[in-house]
Amino acid sequence: MDRRGTVLTAPGPSGERVVALDALRGIAVAGIALMNVYIYALPPAAYFNPAAAGSESALDWIVWGLSFVFVEDKFRSLFAMLFGAGVAILFERAQQIENGHPLRDHALRMLVLFAIGGAHAILLANNDVLRLYAMAGLFLPLFLRLDTRRLLVMGGVLMVVHVVGGTLIAYQWLSAEPGTQQALLPASAFGANPEALRYGHMVGTESFAERLARRITGFGPALATQVPAIPSTLGTMLVGAGLWRSGLLQGSWSRERCLALARRLALIVLPPLVLLMLVDRWSGFTGAVVGPVSLFWSLPFDLLLAIAYAALVMALFAGRESALRRVLAATGRLSLTNYLLTSAVLALLFYSWGLGLYGTLSRGGAFAIAAVPIALMMLWSPLWLARFRQGPFEWLWRGIARGRFGPIGR
Repeated sequence: MDRRGTVLTAPGPSGERVVALDALRGIAVAGIALMNVYIYALPPAAYFNPAAAGSESALDWIVWGLSFVFVEDKFRSLFAMLFGAGVAILFERAQQIENGHPLRDHALRMLVLFAIGGAHAILLANNDVLRLYAMAGLFLPLFLRLDTRRLLVMGGVLMVVHVVGGTLIAYQWLSAEPGTQQALLPASAFGANPEALRYGHMVGTESFAERLARRITGFGPALATQVPAIPSTLGTMLVGAGLWRSGLLQGSWSRERCLALARRLALIVLPPLVLLMLVDRWSGFTGAVVGPVSLFWSLPFDLLLAIAYAALVMALFAGRESALRRVLAATGRLSLTNYLLTSAVLALLFYSWGLGLYGTLSRGGAFAIAAVPIALMMLWSPLWLARFRQGPFEWLWRGIARGRFGPIGR
């Protein structure tokens, strides 16, 4: 049994893998591709706002509506939850090892992850989450002495802090005088501002050298935009650690209990998500409304639906062997590599140094293209693990953090 792992792929504290948890990781990394495709295919504002670009038909609007309710930030929340669970697992394993240095080792892992995320952001993905996970993850050990209930409560408290702070920002945007910076910022970032859309088109069609220069010089300001998301990301990670401690992510809950939780949470969160979708529509997709809806007000419901997804997957796959579970588990064991390779595939499809499809597809067409990296990760992951014990970037992350590289092969 493979006892190696990173925060994103760690087996249980005993070293035994929870295969259903690996399958859940696979679903999370595949689900992220369903929204990340818009970062490559359309101007940045279109990620949040269907009125900004890419919505020429009724199908495009249907795709947006279904994505908003069921996809947007749900799988990113799930990925962050699993990150938190992974940290909790590694600390539990460290307690079983004498003369260990769990805090030092954790800090090194986060530093290396930040470096990987930085390279990812500069070379490929404007919306890289690894840097954010590294920054939020640094604070995780401060809370891991809490019991299950307190971990979940603290996660909720941090999410409330995020929503309250975001609501204050939203108030400033909504009450700003037209033409002021406070009014122009959300219009450019989340609205259909013509100048912002032209800039987005220029960025989407730039050369690799132009991108490299732009992202290196803009690295600091881009990173600063992630700092306000640290509380909500940390809160989501704490929820993941709490769900591991509760036994849900260990596969120890009964199928009936998992299904009951999934059903209850879905009934709670789907009406508010539909209402928020309608708020976007009633506002005429004004940037000052679209931004807060996506970044602040929907996030608690995104997290709860992510928990429902986790419970549903554990009900379907815990203790139930199948070919689908094996494929998804292999995909999840290579989650870091698959996350990075998804960016490489989408860059080759949409950027100028690849096929140059940027701006040529509708929202529905771009959504369909996400099937390409998803199919590739599900195809190559089992083949890779048949020969190697971990993914190339998992091996790189672990080796740099530990200061030595073990064999990647079996």
